[in-house]
Amino acid sequence: MRSLVGAVGCLSRSLTALTRRSSITSFTTHSLSPSSWVRDSVRFKMTSVEVSSGEAQQAELNDASLHAVNESELRSVSETAARLRDYVEVVKGDFELLPAKVQQFIAENAHLMRAKGVYICDGSAAEGEEITRKLVELGMLSKLRAYDNNYLCRTDPKDVARVESKTWMVTPDKYATVCHTSEGVEPIMGHWMSESDFDKELQSRFPGCMTGRTMYVIPFSMGHIGGPMSKIGIELTDSAYVALSMRIMTHVSLDVFKVLGDEDFVRGIHSVGLPHPVAGSVINNWPCNPERVIIAHRPAEREIWSFGSGYGGNSLLGKKCFALRIASNIARDEGWMAEHMLIMCATDPDGKDHFIAAAFPSACGKTNLAMLQPSLPGWKIRCIGDDIAWMRFGDDGRLYGINPEAGFFGVAPGTSNKTNPMAVATFQKNSIFTNVAETADGEYFWEGLEDEIKNKKVDIINWLGELWHVGDPSPAAHPNSRFTAPAEQCPIMHPEWQSPKGVPIDAFIFGGRRPEGVPLVFETFSWNHGIFTGACLKSEATAAAEHKGRKVMHDPMAMRPFMGYNFGEYLQHWISLNKDGRKMPKIFHVNWFRKDRNGNYLWPGYGENIRVIDWIVRRLEGDTSIGEKTPIGVVPKQGSLNLDGLDGIKVEELMSVPKTYWQDDAKEVRRFFEEQVGVDLPATIRAEMDAQEERIAGM
Repeated sequence: MRSLVGAVGCLSRSLTALTRRSSITSFTTHSLSPSSWVRDSVRFKMTSVEVSSGEAQQAELNDASLHAVNESELRSVSETAARLRDYVEVVKGDFELLPAKVQQFIAENAHLMRAKGVYICDGSAAEGEEITRKLVELGMLSKLRAYDNNYLCRTDPKDVARVESKTWMVTPDKYATVCHTSEGVEPIMGHWMSESDFDKELQSRFPGCMTGRTMYVIPFSMGHIGGPMSKIGIELTDSAYVALSMRIMTHVSLDVFKVLGDEDFVRGIHSVGLPHPVAGSVINNWPCNPERVIIAHRPAEREIWSFGSGYGGNSLLGKKCFALRIASNIARDEGWMAEHMLIMCATDPDGKDHFIAAAFPSACGKTNLAMLQPSLPGWKIRCIGDDIAWMRFGDDGRLYGINPEAGFFGVAPGTSNKTNPMAVATFQKNSIFTNVAETADGEYFWEGLEDEIKNKKVDIINWLGELWHVGDPSPAAHPNSRFTAPAEQCPIMHPEWQSPKGVPIDAFIFGGRRPEGVPLVFETFSWNHGIFTGACLKSEATAAAEHKGRKVMHDPMAMRPFMGYNFGEYLQHWISLNKDGRKMPKIFHVNWFRKDRNGNYLWPGYGENIRVIDWIVRRLEGDTSIGEKTPIGVVPKQGSLNLDGLDGIKVEELMSVPKTYWQDDAKEVRRFFEEQVGVDLPATIRAEMDAQEERIAGM
């Protein structure tokens, strides 16, 4: 097949209008028809001349630019897309069998980013083995010898977490993304970028960024392929690590193309941002460009652009980018919910199932709760999902939820047979461990496994590649190190976890790390009061993002880093869901992390959390005798929480609602809403805030 360079020259000759440099003001990469596409958008293409190698090729890359395309040019580009094999080597897959819009999407971006070849993923086991072998050969993965098909990856130490400060929503109207904050106050819910600034950022990064690299085409479904609540995406990436991880985290299959047909899809474009030839060394064989990172979302166009980071939260575009930021926009438009929530099934001793969705900030225990091993006899917990929930009301008025993901991307440190034995059982095979430590026996290691490691004196290589031993002062694993494991391997997955219809949601739980003042559990007074409570959610910062220290931060609905549009409109969307004939889930708040004056946790957590779930389920069943009303909600009445076999619990302190604390909290919450939401705060939520302040004042 002809080289890409010659191909681009051919493209250039066929598109004579694209022979001068220019910039773009806006562009999109999808439409319902070519004519409307041209009318409503401006396209980008590369100018070039036919060259063969060396300095001439580099000069050509330097002359790459983005251009507007008119309708006649679009027809030419469409013809070019149909003959991609003549321009870029398709190293795997049959390009001509793909839907036309997908062909167009691939062809445009292969030319823009100068990929050396196109690899169309099919999701097969053989493909997984092939990509794994390649990553091992590149030195990016190494086998953990103690397990079946488990691998270790160490990243560049500068590429270890989501980068909220470089994550953007791109909309024509600033206030479609962020609220009308007070003068001089920086919004913390959503980062807005103008379309013109976005164009400049892309212009300076993406042309030629895949030079010398293979472009993987990943067709994936969020949710069961073809399901009524599922959505389709296609990610283009030059990272084999991303291709391998997406096979675990999403449903990757050629069947996606069959289901897609002529319909549209969410478009993800990702590059590590390090074209060949690479100047300088690549740390840990992990290509990235941390100084140039950008993750940009165009919600109206259902489009994501990610550059410079290979870390999962920034590069696995089906996860937070699609499943929360883009999907929340789709959900608002279509009347459903996309939330940062686990879904679990709690089966009581009588055998009745109760499905609960729970929203906690990252690294606050969602996975542990979703896979809880109950300490109370007769209870059973099964997992539907541990991170993201898509929910839609059914014809029967009940809210149904699915887990749109296919795997777990969990925080490793703290995960053990004591804290989460089901997670440990899940990642014993076919899993990827990123930035954890490795023992000389070929086992993974991180903080929390000190009591479970077989040989306490074994040599360990920490996440930085340095010799380490148990007891050394520095951490063995990065605090945000991760395991990526197939959900189907979890021993307690619910039989309906992949049900296209979803499972009926009976309750929502909000919770965060609150060291003082907030009781172990309380039920909100109503749907709207529950929304207000979720909007007030706060938590100590965790290692899942770049924030440092132990500051208690606002994280409304656990969606602060993932907010896809104006938070006031988001709250109004929640309010609007309460309609006649619908059975609204009851809303609760929990706090596993309250401490006494000596800094000790008041609640043991983990498997003992079933005692809180037991109380919640009894409330769902209508037991009014176990609750005591407080200004913030209904807490367990003295003696109503089942503490059999659990000694030393300071129940009164654990359930207390200190007046002074809550007066101060109410003032801080009001200031937060005034500064961060302003005129966008729905009147309904303002009324709930006023009412709660009055209740607190009357304590």
